[in-house]
Amino acid sequence: MVYFVGAGPGAPDLITVRGMRLLRMADTVIYAGSLVNPELLAYAKDGAAVFNSAEMTLGEVLDAVRAEEERGGVTVRLHTGDTALYSTVREQIDELDALGIRWEICPGVSAFSGAAAALGEELTLPGVTQSVVITRAEGRTKVPERESIASLAAHGSTMVFFLSASQADVVERELITGGYPPDTPAAVVFRATWPEQRILRVPLGGLGEAVREAGIRKTALIIVSGALSGGSGYEKSRLYSEDFGTGFRSAGKDPAGDGPVIY
Repeated sequence: MVYFVGAGPGAPDLITVRGMRLLRMADTVIYAGSLVNPELLAYAKDGAAVFNSAEMTLGEVLDAVRAEEERGGVTVRLHTGDTALYSTVREQIDELDALGIRWEICPGVSAFSGAAAALGEELTLPGVTQSVVITRAEGRTKVPERESIASLAAHGSTMVFFLSASQADVVERELITGGYPPDTPAAVVFRATWPEQRILRVPLGGLGEAVREAGIRKTALIIVSGALSGGSGYEKSRLYSEDFGTGFRSAGKDPAGDGPVIY
């Protein structure tokens, strides 16, 4: 059996309880050494075989999995953040299916959630934006033309960029080309939730220069949004308004005093 486990954004105590339990029962652990905090390996049981996938090809990863399957053991494939985003899980699952090896996914805390927490920000605010677009700048891995940064910028929503710190200039240029004002708040979070975490807050028009000067090239997320720091103002949620009734709370009087307001 193979378990794909999202390790969380970095801090070892941000792995899920289920993920920690799976690590403790694993006979083989294959972790993404270029991104996963090695402190998480302390959860592995004594005697577990540990492999760093940063030094392995897909074929070598599968060889390690097959060897553990032949012994009747359990393998944990430990990925950074959450397995749903930029994790190469799909190609591994396809290979496991072809080999007849059972698998299961244990989700994790995404790095963008860790970054938002580090910033102390909510990425969706009523009256500002209610959508988050997660994407990346094009590099050796191509991005469909319909998902170019400038095209996505037309929505004006919160934009979260993975794997793009080395192309901060491109992010800045393409977002402005797509319609974001240069004074839109932007933030860069390097190694969110790690001890060496660093945060940059700049207007979008100064993003590329700020990232260059900070010497940040990788393991950082870029967030651009009018919602950062509350933007230029936002509406309070109707959910907690006194005149907003829910299945758990009765509506009060409306502000005009015309009686109860039922939604």
